[in-house]
Amino acid sequence: MNPLLDKLQPYPFEKLRRLFSDVQPNPAYRHVSLGLGEPRHPTPEFIKQTLTDSLNGLSNYPATLGTEALRVAIAGWLERRYHLPLVEPVSQILPTLGSREALFSLAQAVIDPKPGALVLCPNPFYQIYEGAALLAGAEPYFANADPARNFAPDYRSIPADVWSRVQLLYLCSPGNPTGAVLTLDDWKELFALSDRYGFIIASDECYSEIYFGDQPPLGGLAAAHKLGRDGFPRLIMLSSLSKRSNVPGMRSGFVAGDAEIIKKFLLYRTYHGSAMSNPVQAASVAAWNDEAHVIDNREQYATKFRQVTPLLQQALDVQWPDASFYLWANVHSRTGLSDVEFARRLYAEYNVTVLPGSYLAREAHGINPGANRIRIALVAEVEECMEAARRIVEFAQRFTQP
Repeated sequence: MNPLLDKLQPYPFEKLRRLFSDVQPNPAYRHVSLGLGEPRHPTPEFIKQTLTDSLNGLSNYPATLGTEALRVAIAGWLERRYHLPLVEPVSQILPTLGSREALFSLAQAVIDPKPGALVLCPNPFYQIYEGAALLAGAEPYFANADPARNFAPDYRSIPADVWSRVQLLYLCSPGNPTGAVLTLDDWKELFALSDRYGFIIASDECYSEIYFGDQPPLGGLAAAHKLGRDGFPRLIMLSSLSKRSNVPGMRSGFVAGDAEIIKKFLLYRTYHGSAMSNPVQAASVAAWNDEAHVIDNREQYATKFRQVTPLLQQALDVQWPDASFYLWANVHSRTGLSDVEFARRLYAEYNVTVLPGSYLAREAHGINPGANRIRIALVAEVEECMEAARRIVEFAQRFTQP
């Protein structure tokens, strides 16, 4: 067996299952889960119809490069969404099975597993980054979230001798779980570091379409374009339909950016065997070409944040995120409880599931930056989220500190 597998840590939801293993939740309450970041709004009917209308495509092997129609649809969306010039559909775009498998397999394709190789990850973070680094033969190095910067990672604290060993930088904007969005100045600094040290940037943007107000989050390709970085050197963005279009079960996404990296990644994926099925490609074309359902989806999330956030603020230290569908709440400052104790007792006494923030982070530079916080995923319908919020407030107010 591959000995690197022994380095993998239990997934956050496995830790949560263990935490609850001996708990009998209060039967007076129906269970409400705000722990799993799985979109639960209905899938648009036109996407389902396109999928079923395309089932004849199951009789053909799909190409790893994807259909021309899909790559053109993705290119068109990128140009409309980010005000980009032409993103070349053949050389700069590659369909993937969602963003998760692409985040993992990208590391396998680009890492040179020599001694001392590092992959830089935000902290807290999506655990795929860590697993991808370890199984590619590198070690993860963590950039802790900085509360003073609305929880964006503190990249300025990383010493030069670390940067010199970094081969791949994972970033997530809007962030999971914090919702932080990188600014153009942030991107400018990271691009300068990439130019100096030669590492690749993998920009995980799967939450990019869930935002509040009229200003959409800045993406990596758009930042590169604004800064005159033609061809997106050493930059790969990753996106997905899962959150944007409420189709997590379709496993449909893409990578886009530096043509040389895309070329090598296509070679890897040809052997890896990760081509998207033809019916899913057809449904994906329909989804990327329609924006009306995305606007409606975004408004549903905004409605929940408008109602839930002020209610939770009665008992917890919690603020609106820049974007995404998570609230990143400090439970210790108002209740005196740790994130783990809060989650366990809330489940036992009020049958509501939230995710301890420490499960989403690692001890790094003397702290676990997720400690004493919980991630609340506002993925259920409005009334269910409001019911859960009322229970959280009732629970937390029993411990509220003066």
